[in-house]
Amino acid sequence: MRRKKKSENNGFNVWRSYSDMMAGVLLLFVLIMCVTLFQAQKSYNESLQERDEKIALQEEYTQELLDKQNALDKKDETLQNQDAQLKTQDEKLAEQEQQLAALAAKLKEQESTLNAQQSALDEKTAQLKDQQAQIDQIIGVKADVIEALKNEFSKNNINVDIDAQTGALTLEASVMFDYDQAELTDAGKQALEQILPIYCKVLLQDDYMKYLAEIIIDGYTDTDGDYSYNLQLSQQRSLAVAQYLLDIQGNFLDATQSQNLEKYLTVNGHSMANPVLDANGNVDKDASRRVEVKFRLKDEEMIDELNQLLSSNDDTTADNSASTDTTTAENTENN
Repeated sequence: MRRKKKSENNGFNVWRSYSDMMAGVLLLFVLIMCVTLFQAQKSYNESLQERDEKIALQEEYTQELLDKQNALDKKDETLQNQDAQLKTQDEKLAEQEQQLAALAAKLKEQESTLNAQQSALDEKTAQLKDQQAQIDQIIGVKADVIEALKNEFSKNNINVDIDAQTGALTLEASVMFDYDQAELTDAGKQALEQILPIYCKVLLQDDYMKYLAEIIIDGYTDTDGDYSYNLQLSQQRSLAVAQYLLDIQGNFLDATQSQNLEKYLTVNGHSMANPVLDANGNVDKDASRRVEVKFRLKDEEMIDELNQLLSSNDDTTADNSASTDTTTAENTENN
């Protein structure tokens, strides 16, 4: 009985040991499963975290891409606007180039015109320079004649009124004639005997005679009375002076000089023209009744014409300068 009971205990112990072993194995399996599940859960959580991080990074990257795309779109829009502006500017530049080409052609034409005008002006300037030299010579001769007349009268202690510009010598009618008369008085003849020889001898000397065109005797009256009557009176008085000069010329001129005097002598009556005015602008009747003895050189008309030509040339030069300035201003404005 004891052996059977012992045998049953051994059998129970074996099964118990087996059961404990299986329980240990199961527990180990459970532990392994728990560890495995823990590791799997940990890996899963880590995968989720990594996924979330990647999603976050992807979203951030996507946002950056969107921002960059927006920036690129703005730049593209700006570039398109700039292209449009450049196209507009190119069109304006093309139009300006056409305008500049037209202006260049116009300037070339104007330059050709100016060159032609300059050539003509240079030629005219050369002519005027030669003529100016002649004018200077004539003016110099006239000044020399006037100076010589003054010196001769001063040398002979004769006080006369000689115009410093024209060389005209004024004789007072009150000394030469009685009022409203055309016959020389004795005092008038005496004055003429002193004055006319000096005046004529200076003009008829060889140095000046080659330039001489006229010796002129002009008669003037005051403004009283009728013009026609005064014209006749002024002519008669100037003629009386001229006739007396011809009567006495043999006393101071040789035959050749006498012939030249008759060649150059001119007599005029001017009635009441060119009256003499006093300081207040009123007619000085005594001074207006006069006889003037003067001279004219051969080329004095040419001097007047040249002066007009010089004035005209100055005006033309000023007009050309103004035209050039206007063209320059227009070109500057167009540019």
